[in-house]
Amino acid sequence: MLRLADVSAGYGGGAPVLRGVSLHVDEGEAVALLGPNGAGKSTLLGAVAGVLRSLHGEIFLHDDRLTGKPSHEIVRSGVALVPEGRLVFAPFSVEDNLRLGAVTLKANLRERYDFVYGLFPKLAERRAQPAGTLSGGEQQMLAIGRALMSRPRLLLLDEPFLGLAPLVVAEIRASLEKLRKEGLTMLIVEQKLDIALEFARRAYVLIKGSIVLEQDTARLARRADLADLYFALATSAASA
Repeated sequence: MLRLADVSAGYGGGAPVLRGVSLHVDEGEAVALLGPNGAGKSTLLGAVAGVLRSLHGEIFLHDDRLTGKPSHEIVRSGVALVPEGRLVFAPFSVEDNLRLGAVTLKANLRERYDFVYGLFPKLAERRAQPAGTLSGGEQQMLAIGRALMSRPRLLLLDEPFLGLAPLVVAEIRASLEKLRKEGLTMLIVEQKLDIALEFARRAYVLIKGSIVLEQDTARLARRADLADLYFALATSAASA
């Protein structure tokens, strides 16, 4: 479904953060993107979502060339990004935040509201509440729900469990598991190896803007040297 071929990208006129990245995510697949802080994981998601326009290489969603398209057209193509840090619109109500996620959708929104509220019942209880007054976990549910309002074919998740209590992590993870079982394609950036390896089918490790390892997560989880491998990769990146 998603294919990146020799993609380099960065910010403004600076040096590229991504360097010749090639990867693929098959339809209905959940893939984890691993790596230390500063490896370029968020940059890669931003490039796919059209947030970054400084790009070399090609990005395709099925046969639809995303390279160079503005972000709103990429949303129409079926890509939705849940950014790191949630970025909800604090003064707006929960329902207004969700409506903003569906601005490109020309359809009756009631079905999408019902879908999101069914996935996250807490949002239904707080639909008229300002987003800024929600807990951190509820704001993360709202950020995911807002992305789902556009009826995406590909969901990009940037650190969806960052800073959340274990009970909230379990609740959001269960909702994402439901989406995965229903066939939604996902590319997830995650620092927690245990969650990433259990959730995703395959993983890529990104170091200093380049893919250094690709492996299915079942094999990766069985590696006796996994912790040492990950630490070595992260240390080499920090010292390079």
